[in-house]
Amino acid sequence: MTDAVGSIDMPDAEDEAPESKKKARKGGKRGKKGPLGRLALFYRQIVAELRKVVWPTRSQLTTYTTVVIMFVVVMIGLVTVIDFGFARVIKYVFG
Repeated sequence: MTDAVGSIDMPDAEDEAPESKKKARKGGKRGKKGPLGRLALFYRQIVAELRKVVWPTRSQLTTYTTVVIMFVVVMIGLVTVIDFGFARVIKYVFG
């Protein structure tokens, strides 16, 4: 059985390296920086992720907003009708 990386029965090439050749890492990037350095790294990572986002165009945003507002209006109408129906049934039952 195989997957995208390789065979389950056969390890990948990087997994075959002996343990003595691997470098021991202590903490990585976070190990050497103080709290402010970690905070700066965090914000840099946020900015990097936001640059990857595919932002909608103004036309798409207008369309999406219109669809959401129309859906909310329809749902408000549906809940209002059901509420008035239940109110009439309760008034009829309990007088």
